[in-house]
Amino acid sequence: MSFKSPLEEMSRTTPTQFWNDNCSEGDLAFAIEHGAVGATTNPVIVGQVLEAELNKYLPRIRELISGNPSATEDEIAWIVNENMAVAGAKLLEPVFSETGGKAGYISIQTNAKYYRNSEKIVEQAVHFKSLAPNIMVKMPVTRAGVEAIEESTYRGVNVNATVSFTVPQALAVAEAISRGMKRRESEGMDNSALHPVCTIMVGRTDDWLKRAANDTGATVSPLALEMAGVAVFKRAYELYKERGYHHTRLLAAAFRSHYHWTEFIGGEVSMTITPSWIKRFIKSGIAIENRIDRPVDPAILSELQKNLKDFNRAYDADGMKPEEFDGYGATRNTLTQFLNGYDSMVGIIRKYMING
Repeated sequence: MSFKSPLEEMSRTTPTQFWNDNCSEGDLAFAIEHGAVGATTNPVIVGQVLEAELNKYLPRIRELISGNPSATEDEIAWIVNENMAVAGAKLLEPVFSETGGKAGYISIQTNAKYYRNSEKIVEQAVHFKSLAPNIMVKMPVTRAGVEAIEESTYRGVNVNATVSFTVPQALAVAEAISRGMKRRESEGMDNSALHPVCTIMVGRTDDWLKRAANDTGATVSPLALEMAGVAVFKRAYELYKERGYHHTRLLAAAFRSHYHWTEFIGGEVSMTITPSWIKRFIKSGIAIENRIDRPVDPAILSELQKNLKDFNRAYDADGMKPEEFDGYGATRNTLTQFLNGYDSMVGIIRKYMING
């Protein structure tokens, strides 16, 4: 059998899935041609797509502004965000149908400003669920986010846990989803349509640990710093298998190197890959073979464990408690970026609301 690319070969011959890491319809269509079975968005991505494809979205923005004279810029921004997600869901409908609802989802992210308020996260998640049958809802793995993950699962929302970088966060997500599903079962509700995922933003794990190494003056080899996120993801995958968390699928995100693709091939996992990395991987010629079960070099693990306290917090199953998630460096940095991305998106709406 011939394949268009290594990515399509991976999708067709292994249990490993990949998604398109943005909501551009053109990029998503291209990714689907090469085997993509899902898509993700976040405030930064939506703003980037809106800015890059403004000519396409501007008539709709002006229509919404004109047709909703009392609406705030935030309200218009969220309608545009939802419109993008629904359009992506439509493109993924064939995958959703062919897989019986096990794949073919697009993720839309809850308001980053709600990261401390579980009730607001849940309220928005339930609303997003109503937009299309193949909508998945992203919410942060903060202390409040863990509570929202359980409650949203109980309410039948397909959750994509995000702003997640560590093994303790991944375990807290799986346990929260398990609690939500058990509550549903106890009330006679069906869980067969629930296919939640837990993201580990492996590249952002690396980003934070590189910064931590600089801040503390630690001398860590470049290869070890490139493999830190891989080590965290593989450890989480190992523990998911050991503990029987079959209800939740791990998803790798925030790619920084080809290790964030090649090292996870063969696993029952997903990856969300940006269009630029998709194109690089298509041309790569890298062999598709099982690497998820290959352990990270013990010498690399030892180097990271000896030199970086925050690696141990990320790698060890009991490295952090949920009340510590909000203060982890990668969490703080990512929330800040998402909040700034949201402000930029609203700024685009503001420009046309004020100036016409």
